[in-house]
Amino acid sequence: MSEIDPFETLRQISGGYCLSRSIHVLAELNVADALGDEALSAAELAKTVGADADALFRVLRLACAHGVFEQVGDSFRHSPASRMLCSDHPQSMRAFVRMFGLAVNWDAYRELEYSVRSGQRATERTLPDGMWHYLGQHEEANNIFNATMLAKAQGQIPAILACYNFSRFELIGDIAGGRGHLLSAILDAAPHTKGILFDLPHVVKQASGLASSRLTLQSGDFFRDVLPSCDAYLLMEIIHDWPDKKAVAILKAVRQAAPTEATLLLIEAIVPAGPEPDWSKMLDIHMLTLLGGKQRTLPEYKTLLKQAGFEFQREIDTGAGISIIEALAKQT
Repeated sequence: MSEIDPFETLRQISGGYCLSRSIHVLAELNVADALGDEALSAAELAKTVGADADALFRVLRLACAHGVFEQVGDSFRHSPASRMLCSDHPQSMRAFVRMFGLAVNWDAYRELEYSVRSGQRATERTLPDGMWHYLGQHEEANNIFNATMLAKAQGQIPAILACYNFSRFELIGDIAGGRGHLLSAILDAAPHTKGILFDLPHVVKQASGLASSRLTLQSGDFFRDVLPSCDAYLLMEIIHDWPDKKAVAILKAVRQAAPTEATLLLIEAIVPAGPEPDWSKMLDIHMLTLLGGKQRTLPEYKTLLKQAGFEFQREIDTGAGISIIEALAKQT
């Protein structure tokens, strides 16, 4: 194995944001949808998507060097990665890429030094009212965010259902469950189970079409309102949005509503103990910068659970980049 050149390492990383931005722009221009099964020149693609041919060629050349599209002479064709930028791909990543390319996110990263110095979210400087308020006021950004969450859920939910038996519960509360993608899938797989979708009023309103004899909608704020009493609770990628103090407050609110021995299921990407590259370590910095939250190691989750009155039982790796952390409400 050749020795890694430290100069090249620093050069590639420090200047590499142009690669991320190039992929964002290609997704925004919808270049992948413009490219069919045959290779096309940059000029042909530029005419379709409304771009400068030479500039598009250069951006595509860079993307190809990193596996997104393939260069064939002066033309370009799809790679496995670029196909996932197509809007109609079953596991389309276009919305995901567009979300990370939103100007509001780039603005926040100008203030990363503030986060590192203070430990607070960078959006305190750029979005004083917070990310959720911003999305509520900006329809296009909110639509991109929701499309990203839906696409992500479609990839992860089958893996979650495959490795956990939800049918043993009579009533499941999905706390901050958004539009109910996970809870709906669970109820489809467990026909004798009922569910309650709990989220903020405007979110519950968007999910109003899900209401049925088996799925109840309840609006509220988990920092202020009483949560429903259930024998199981789901929190999918909720705790990572918050710093430790608020994370414990959320878990305590669940514990206050939960009967003794009720099951809590935290579904989160766990930071591995080793030094190897892992998406969770990048996601951790996104959480710090944008929301003031954090990705955690398993010992850190165990600490939060203990502080909130839950007893850790086990971690289940779903194989889809996310784990189920199972805990029980302890006797008070």
